[in-house]
Amino acid sequence: MEIKKALWLLIFISVLTWSAIAPKDGITWVLEAFPALIALLIIILTYRRFPLTPLVYQLILLHSIILFVGAHYTYAEVPLFTDIQNWIGSARNDYDKLGHFMQGFGPAIVAREILIRFDVFNRLAWQNFFIVCFVLAVSASYELIEWATALISNEAAEAFLGTQGYEWDTQSDMFWALVGAVVSLSVLSRYHQRQLDNLLKPH
Repeated sequence: MEIKKALWLLIFISVLTWSAIAPKDGITWVLEAFPALIALLIIILTYRRFPLTPLVYQLILLHSIILFVGAHYTYAEVPLFTDIQNWIGSARNDYDKLGHFMQGFGPAIVAREILIRFDVFNRLAWQNFFIVCFVLAVSASYELIEWATALISNEAAEAFLGTQGYEWDTQSDMFWALVGAVVSLSVLSRYHQRQLDNLLKPH
């Protein structure tokens, strides 16, 4: 287990270091990487007294990597997605949609774990409804942060928002977070439950 924790931290720090070296835009890097750094701090402060399932740690790491890549290049200029954009003849680089999908996909399982462990709901339907609402609230909060950034600095906003001229970008971002949450709950809930049962059973 300690080896897995060390490997997790090594991957996180390695990608973080790469991302921080000569990013496309310094202010954007800070804004995009900040949520992953906050997640790392919370994990460090809580992993002994409130350890999470391996799946949750893996999803946090995956989400952090996506954030770091977007922070390094800016979401509108990630090279692989620019290649895909050119290949399919799209008008925009859609890496930000992957980021917003993960904004629902990972947090949905994190929320599920916390709700179950604190026994907040006794009905699955209400639990899943709340998780989806939580994900949409997080997504909306992020859109408000983007709006505030736009009001403060138009130059930073263009790189941070990554709207690429799409007028419905905010609604699209929230839609992809919603899709991410629904897919995550549909695909991962049983697997996550097995890990939870193993974590919480008496040893």
